Amino acid sequence: MANDNFLKACRRESVEHTPVWLMRQAGRYMKEYMAIREKYSFLEMCRNPELACEVTLQPIKAFDLDAAIIFADILLPLDGMGIKLEFAKNEGPVISNPVRTRKDIDAVRVIDPQEHVPYLLEAIKLVKKELNGKVPLIGFSGAPFTLASYIIEGEGSRNYVNTKKLMYSDPEGWKILMDKITDVVIVYLKAQIEAGAQAVQLFDSWVGCLGPDDYMNFAHPYTSRVIDAIKKISDGPFINFSTNTGTYLHLIKNAGGDVIGVDWKVRLDDAWKTLGYDHAIQGNLDPVVLFGPVSEIRKRVKETLDMAGGRNGHIFNLGHGIVLGTPVDNVRAVIDAVHEFSKR
Repeated sequence: MANDNFLKACRRESVEHTPVWLMRQAGRYMKEYMAIREKYSFLEMCRNPELACEVTLQPIKAFDLDAAIIFADILLPLDGMGIKLEFAKNEGPVISNPVRTRKDIDAVRVIDPQEHVPYLLEAIKLVKKELNGKVPLIGFSGAPFTLASYIIEGEGSRNYVNTKKLMYSDPEGWKILMDKITDVVIVYLKAQIEAGAQAVQLFDSWVGCLGPDDYMNFAHPYTSRVIDAIKKISDGPFINFSTNTGTYLHLIKNAGGDVIGVDWKVRLDDAWKTLGYDHAIQGNLDPVVLFGPVSEIRKRVKETLDMAGGRNGHIFNLGHGIVLGTPVDNVRAVIDAVHEFSKR
């Protein structure tokens, strides 16, 4: 591995500089991405291994990043689960048969990755070959709660009424559904690792809608089971990322993960103190800072690095994904500033 700073930081080992990668680093802010997107739908890009490989590598060729993340989507397993997914224009993912009743839950299937997402596994193999050891490759999945919320709500939600209604009114049905989704996530991540992913990240983007007690009852057991299962078959780093959970990071830590990813709504130094320095931490610049002037971006990058205090185990990232319309030069400014300010 020509650049293994990311893997070393995940293990809290000494590094040449703080490693940096960015959620949604392959995406719509890049003209190279949009040139492909004009010809293909989002799902077509995900389901074509050659295109997914090309898009994954675009930011690696454009910037001095310390890791690649496979171009995919957390909802790719849904088709194999019997959930009908499409990406409506300007509306994001829409599910036409949301899961709301016990009958719906019974119809949900556990996927066979080789049968239902072979394109993703082939894309990982292609990317690994093209990277040729330049930087590590990250695979990922949605966390059980976030996937459950998507398939219950059927689209984005503000209050997660349908999800919480099922949780509170039919806890037994909730457990049946979550057990199935957990099994899906486990086989999905395992297949990505077997295809060549050297680290994996769990995205729990919607779990912050829960209070701490509901998190422990309705989400934590399933996240924990995923992480335990994957750590039994792989010694590669596992990143547990969630948003809006700054008030109960100790519970997120308890669910597991070598690295805990945090959003920008908590200070990095406070978050790391809460988690304990026996865990690596990933984060956590506000993605919208990248719309500001370069001077402000560099100032904010340095503040985040100063909060990490030069301690081993910090992976620099945004607190969530790159926002559409972000200037490409500002993305480069973040990456270059991280390397400049953190060089050992």
